[in-house]
Amino acid sequence: MRAADLREKSVEDLRELQKSLASDVFQNRLKNFTNRLDDTSAIPKSKRDLARVVTLLRERELGVVRVAKPTQAPKAKAPKAKAEAPAKAAPAAEPAAKPKKAAAKKAAAAPSEGEAAGAKPKKKSSATKSEAK
Repeated sequence: MRAADLREKSVEDLRELQKSLASDVFQNRLKNFTNRLDDTSAIPKSKRDLARVVTLLRERELGVVRVAKPTQAPKAKAPKAKAEAPAKAAPAAEPAAKPKKAAAKKAAAAPSEGEAAGAKPKKKSSATKSEAK
């Protein structure tokens, strides 16, 4: 089902369709559980259709009006102007600046020599059972 087709239906029709799709989802799940469902893709398809109907009912409840997008033929590409070339050069310089920022952050996060000496003492290596005896 397409949403455009569903938008043409009345609220009563959509509610009836919602009930039938909800029962279809239940039946498909039950059949899948009992290994009687041949096409397992029917489960997500029926769920999507149910979600479309519920969404349209909610839109109508809230008074949201959707306008269909007019279909347009693809436009022919215009020739590229020379102004785009400098714009491409600027992003090329930007990635070079990123490592510098990362290096500055690492340097700020690293403890200085004085802090390293007063920090936690190193762990002693634990002796194995054979060395302890």
